[in-house]
Amino acid sequence: MKIPSLQRQKEIYLNGFAGRKPAVPISFAALEEAAKNKMSAQAYAYIAGGAGNESTLRANTQSFENYKIIPRMLRDVSVRNTSIELFGQTLPSPLLLAPIGVLEMVHPQADLAVGKAASTLGVPYIFSNQASKPMEEVAAAMHGSPHWFQLYWSKSNELVKSFVTRAEQCGCSAIVVTLDTTVLGWRTRDLELAYLPFLQGKGIAQYTSDPVFQHLMDEAEPASERKISVHSLLRLVDMVNNYPGGNFFTKLKSGRPIKAVQKFINTYSNPALQWSDLKLLKDITKLPIVLKGILHPDDACKALDYGMNGIIVSNHGGRQVDGSISTIDALPAIVEAVNGKIPVLMDSGIRGGADIFKALALGAKAVCLGRPYVYGLSVAGETGVSEILQNILTDFELTMALSGCKNISEITRSTLA
Repeated sequence: MKIPSLQRQKEIYLNGFAGRKPAVPISFAALEEAAKNKMSAQAYAYIAGGAGNESTLRANTQSFENYKIIPRMLRDVSVRNTSIELFGQTLPSPLLLAPIGVLEMVHPQADLAVGKAASTLGVPYIFSNQASKPMEEVAAAMHGSPHWFQLYWSKSNELVKSFVTRAEQCGCSAIVVTLDTTVLGWRTRDLELAYLPFLQGKGIAQYTSDPVFQHLMDEAEPASERKISVHSLLRLVDMVNNYPGGNFFTKLKSGRPIKAVQKFINTYSNPALQWSDLKLLKDITKLPIVLKGILHPDDACKALDYGMNGIIVSNHGGRQVDGSISTIDALPAIVEAVNGKIPVLMDSGIRGGADIFKALALGAKAVCLGRPYVYGLSVAGETGVSEILQNILTDFELTMALSGCKNISEITRSTLA
């Protein structure tokens, strides 16, 4: 379903006349503040924070100001078309939802609420490897609406194969391999609170629902000796409660919740990963393979050399490398290097319709939205995500029209100064 831009505006104003305001704030600053008030301190730090001094986090949004739209007049934009073609699918807009993990921290429905909201608008949802709900459950709730799967390449190739097979079986139409998290960045806000949600068994639903991972859990892990405290006992309770199925004491007695967290921590990422490993994916799936985390044009050329099908220009929302180049600044050189051979998408820093317009003008085929939809989820669940998507799509379509463009193909480099 596509929401006509003028209809969305009209709906907001007419509801306001009747005394009803939107479920979520319209401006990003107000939205973030409202979400912060809803979340725990740990959840807000995890979602909002960046690496180090957070200069990359700031640069992702501030760098959009380096590019200015040049509106053109009297071009008959009465009929507008925001649709694009991507990997053989016609999508209603150039917007996808980026994979963000551990959404149970901000809302109990987590990925399910996001998937349902995305499906009503035809917006593709990239399922997170660190989801709070198994991919099969979210895919079923989306009723055939487009969805992709994000893969963190673990130390177990058998687990990688299992994740990809499951993604195919639940109808995912692309595999997104995140390259920039082979080790975890220095995330200052999380470190200040000494908090990592995975240690409580959160954000590992793709693992605990996987048959290969269940088998891996039976492998012996090195014992760690730590002093027992009231706090650690409470976290153990959380860990058991977060493990699926059964009653509390049955799960506790089985030891599976503890084994799951231990195995996840020791399996999660693979710092030894290299370009030649991508052949494994090419051998096990016919789905398009998209590399997420490309920031250098030479790496974009390597993606072509290794037969990849797409690129997402991303710095992980500023969460991995402090002082990194912003994604909007990295985009033009990568688009030039790829030279139209495969689609180039972009995430990190998208906050409004003008940002989408600028990214497309610089050569992106589509963009991925991150923190804004999570803030909407926190404030108002599925309704909040839906309103965020409607708002940003409306903002984009109106920006496009007011700039003199009636379709995506007219958004070119000439529209920017």
